[in-house]
Amino acid sequence: MMAMRQRLLDYVSLMKPIITVLLLITTLSAMFVAAHGVPPAALVRWTMLGGALAAGGASALNQYIDRDLDKQMARTAKRPIPAGRIPPSHALIFGLILSVLSVVVYAAFVNWAAALLALAGNLYYVGFYSLGLKRATPQNIVIGGAAGAIPPVVGWAAVTGSVHVAALFLFAIIFYWTPPHFWALALLKRHEYTRGQIPMMPVVWGEEETRRQIFLYSLIVVALTLLLTPAQVTGMFYLGAAALLGIILLIHAGVLWRGGTNKQAWRMYKYSSYYLALLFLAMVIDRTVR
Repeated sequence: MMAMRQRLLDYVSLMKPIITVLLLITTLSAMFVAAHGVPPAALVRWTMLGGALAAGGASALNQYIDRDLDKQMARTAKRPIPAGRIPPSHALIFGLILSVLSVVVYAAFVNWAAALLALAGNLYYVGFYSLGLKRATPQNIVIGGAAGAIPPVVGWAAVTGSVHVAALFLFAIIFYWTPPHFWALALLKRHEYTRGQIPMMPVVWGEEETRRQIFLYSLIVVALTLLLTPAQVTGMFYLGAAALLGIILLIHAGVLWRGGTNKQAWRMYKYSSYYLALLFLAMVIDRTVR
């Protein structure tokens, strides 16, 4: 019984549940904004299921591809594949099944626009980022961030069957949020990335430039979030929340830029996760109240 439970937990961990939940929050928030209120419950359930399958499948395939790198890094060495608890071939099959099921769920119970967008995001993350960009350029996180920015566009398409310019605003917010979030982690794990020969920004361009870029990208993110209300996508509740959350983000980024300690990098990484989740939850509250 214990062995079966551990095996189940290992397969769940292949799906990177924390990241999956964050992506689902952005998907759900976009649905509320697109629906101008509360979307149909059945549509929400199927969209969330499809999103969980898509994100989980892409994460499992990513871990299959990165299994050699994961062995070299303390942060990832205990993952199921490098630790030997799940054979690589099983992880590959698992990831492919989840990815295919996500397209089936979206096509059958949501719409083809959402299905094709989810598939595009999966292929971009697995094929373009994991197999190519991650090991080729220090801009890997910048370009690869497009994959993580797809979920709100999928959520919007699930409600409307199309992609509106407002959905592209949400895409842009996550696209520009991704680099400062992951570069803060890269500062903490720079020695492991060096050992693994992964060209993350702190390894190639240095820590000082990385901290400066974190601050600059944070400025862009905050500016983008504040444009949603003037563009009549969100209301005043969201604007107030975005302003407050953005000020705190810039404080963390500014302190990291000037200080540069691991403690400050960890605080930036941790808060940036909360920041994105709270920002998109503010959109939900804003639309529900309005």
